[in-house]
Amino acid sequence: MRPLSVVVRTGCDLFAWFLIVFGANVIIHGDVTPGGGFQGGAVTATFITLLLVAYGGKKVFSWVRPAIFNGMLVFGLMLFFLLGLMGFPNSFFYNFIAVPHEVVQATGHGVIPPSGTIALMDIAVGIEVAGALSIIVLSMFRGIRLFREGPMEEESGHDR
Repeated sequence: MRPLSVVVRTGCDLFAWFLIVFGANVIIHGDVTPGGGFQGGAVTATFITLLLVAYGGKKVFSWVRPAIFNGMLVFGLMLFFLLGLMGFPNSFFYNFIAVPHEVVQATGHGVIPPSGTIALMDIAVGIEVAGALSIIVLSMFRGIRLFREGPMEEESGHDR
């Protein structure tokens, strides 16, 4: 896929970074507003899709490393499970840092959100989903390219 016109690339330059900021906002505030980790992660992963459409695969694959997205996937998943396990000995996913309603009313909103671990789990899910969907988009793009161009040279010697 070749890069699109200058107008499209300029629009991408102006608005693509907005997807990262808006996605992070949805992830961070997902415990108290509509949205959450999954929705914010999907918005954030749209950033890669917009780059692929505007700039083409060669340029985007020279910029991004899929290992970064694998790291996001593993980090988010492990953080989510760690937060779930930290609820023991009470129960799995016990909200161990929740602030009681009376304390929130008396002192106001502090550093720890009233939802406790729910906010942290939203962040973990957002990181995981952003990494996973970015990997899916990059893999699908590679598959489309292989379908259009045929097998690579090193694979052409194999019998099918």
